[in-house]
Amino acid sequence: MNLGKIISRSALYWPDHEAVVDSRQRITFAQLEARTNRLASGLQALGLARGAHVAILAFNRVELVEAEVAFYKAGMVKVPINARLSLDEVVQVLEDSRSQAVVTDGRFAAALQARRGEVPQLRWIISLDEESADIRYPEVLARGSEAPVNCDPDDDELAVLHYTSGSSGVLKAAMLSFGNRKALIRKSIASPTRRAAPGDIMAHVGPITHASGMQIMPLLAVGACNLLLDRYDDRLLLETIQRERVTRLFLVPAMINRLVNVPEVERYDLSSLRLVMYGAAPMAPALVKRAIEVFGPILAQGYGAGETCSLVTVLTEQDHLIEGDDHSRLASCGRCYFETDLRVVNEDFEDVRPGEVGEIVVKGPDIMKGYWQAPELTAEVMRDGYYLTGDLARVDERGYLFIVDRKKEMIISGGFNIYPTEVEQVLYSLPQVFEAAVVGVPDEQWGEAVRAVVVLKPGESLSADAIIEHCGRSLAGFKKPRAVDFVKELPKNPNGKVVRRLIREAYWQNSERRI
Repeated sequence: MNLGKIISRSALYWPDHEAVVDSRQRITFAQLEARTNRLASGLQALGLARGAHVAILAFNRVELVEAEVAFYKAGMVKVPINARLSLDEVVQVLEDSRSQAVVTDGRFAAALQARRGEVPQLRWIISLDEESADIRYPEVLARGSEAPVNCDPDDDELAVLHYTSGSSGVLKAAMLSFGNRKALIRKSIASPTRRAAPGDIMAHVGPITHASGMQIMPLLAVGACNLLLDRYDDRLLLETIQRERVTRLFLVPAMINRLVNVPEVERYDLSSLRLVMYGAAPMAPALVKRAIEVFGPILAQGYGAGETCSLVTVLTEQDHLIEGDDHSRLASCGRCYFETDLRVVNEDFEDVRPGEVGEIVVKGPDIMKGYWQAPELTAEVMRDGYYLTGDLARVDERGYLFIVDRKKEMIISGGFNIYPTEVEQVLYSLPQVFEAAVVGVPDEQWGEAVRAVVVLKPGESLSADAIIEHCGRSLAGFKKPRAVDFVKELPKNPNGKVVRRLIREAYWQNSERRI
């Protein structure tokens, strides 16, 4: 069944329920159905056929959701591009993806016209605003019809090119099929967390061109509403939750850290919230406990990747409710669920014993087909149908997964393996610490030395010696930082995740080696 028909069914069941809301407009499921039919056939009228690659490039807004649904209805390939990328990066993605059209806002429309020669296959620049382009979005809708488009792609046909640089900085696009996206919907509906239903409202604060957008179709499939914010702002989000009675959130730990530290956050009415899902990076148990104080016992964590169509494990709301003094489970990202097969393996691809560290590998109907135009890179991360995540972890006797760190970010000092995340969790237990990152830096004696890079909360003070002494009380001597640097902010990627690679590179610039 065409993915778009799922939305047609929702329009039949809940025609007057709001489907998508942003600061400009609010549209119902009936309106979404009509407009996406018009857009799908309007794109066909421009000469874009089934299988054509069409990019979307804008900050969160209703039209991005309409475009995704329309692409599915017409059997086209969605190429989501993060609007926080530079123009050079955007041009690179358009060229690499062979996109024939791009739906974009006014900031990029004119700039792309000037760079047209670098993307010769780009036939149409479709502007969401008044700026110069080949055609404006309303004109494409006017060329279409509200009649359903007759197209039913096979499950193995390409549906999405999901670009992700991960921690490597290398441009790569996970090829996600229509079958992968259907599996994503099934998995979301089968989640062991509180499931969405008609009347639920999820506020998207991260770019829906990436992780947050993975929930668009699952929410629409069950009659829930997607509320889109075009940026992350602490008070804007709190005010929106209070005004719109938002029931669901998906946040990265850096956002939660900012929210719970908003002065007088308790004054906002957050009682409508029923689920706060977090992921994309580890979160220190001390921050988890503080978040539960602010939001209530409604936190859940998910672990996954673009290559896996989002989540493969979940630490449920119930898992977060710890009795007694043992809070170790809060450091877990949960257990594998539904159709996904997850293993933790050693270098010989054998399952490690509980408590041992190995690499996470996953297999299932939600795993990508491979990387676009990169067979060698695909071969590096696929084995026997399993995707090799590059994440190191241990699993306990009950199946709870504990991420140790990225395989490539592990520090080797004097022959000992040191995992930055473990040290960072100890740093976050200091009440004065706002953000922290740990990297390996060159050391003549030990090869690498542990260095902590710390952002303190406004008005707080803390010495490097005090931090090192604190770490020494919780960690083995070889794991504690040898030095601490204080900075005003840490570098983050467009999704708000701290990029350790950039921090590390600053220390290795004048070194002849990189390890």
